[in-house]
Amino acid sequence: MSATGTTTATRADHCVVACAESWRNAGEVLASPMGTIPTIASRLAKLTFSPDLLLTDGEALLTGDVPAVGAAAGVVEGWLPYRQHLALVATGRRQVMMGASQIDRYGNQNISCIGDWSRPRRQLLGVRGAPGNTLNNPTSYWVPRHSARVFVERVDMVCGVGHDRAAAAGPSASRHHRLVDVVTDLGVFDFETPGRTMRLRSLHPGVTVEQVVDATGFTLTIPTDPPYTRDPTAEELRLLRGVIDPEGLRIREVPA
Repeated sequence: MSATGTTTATRADHCVVACAESWRNAGEVLASPMGTIPTIASRLAKLTFSPDLLLTDGEALLTGDVPAVGAAAGVVEGWLPYRQHLALVATGRRQVMMGASQIDRYGNQNISCIGDWSRPRRQLLGVRGAPGNTLNNPTSYWVPRHSARVFVERVDMVCGVGHDRAAAAGPSASRHHRLVDVVTDLGVFDFETPGRTMRLRSLHPGVTVEQVVDATGFTLTIPTDPPYTRDPTAEELRLLRGVIDPEGLRIREVPA
């Protein structure tokens, strides 16, 4: 197990690259990133290996160019009102990266509340569109602080649907259900196991298996010699630093 190549890349750069890889080979679908690093990552994917991705300005415009985060688009290709966005959700023509306040070994996600749902200790965002996203669109998760408080044995409330619940609900739920991966500040995880439970796919450079195990509240499947997350290329670093995120917002989310 060895890290190679770029020595100047930060942990945040590796996180962005790992998130961008979630959209590799996605085709002509709407990228729906939620959060700073997923937004940067979708733009990096668009400018490199997934040029067919459709991007928005975060509101109602389809953009024809890839501006820096926080800057206005210079080219507008279309109008995407809310009702049309919902149609894309229902027909599976977008690929999502959401956050998770809790996530379990099967990929069930919670962004609604902590504690008993009838009397929660903490009220969060609410279920929002998570069920429809996970049952209709390829979905990934971005977790900027990998900890046992987030990676739990059982989520307090299911918002995003995991593999066990999708299978139990039958073909209507499982037919289009696809969890691509989970990216955190420690590594990349997927569900490519016989029981569709979470597996460590790669460690970010500088992270150990022991760190991941200590920060996870359930038993992960861990390969014998897990690889490191790939380094960003020189061109990807140029795009990140000079085009997409010149203000370094990614480093505020994942400090060096």
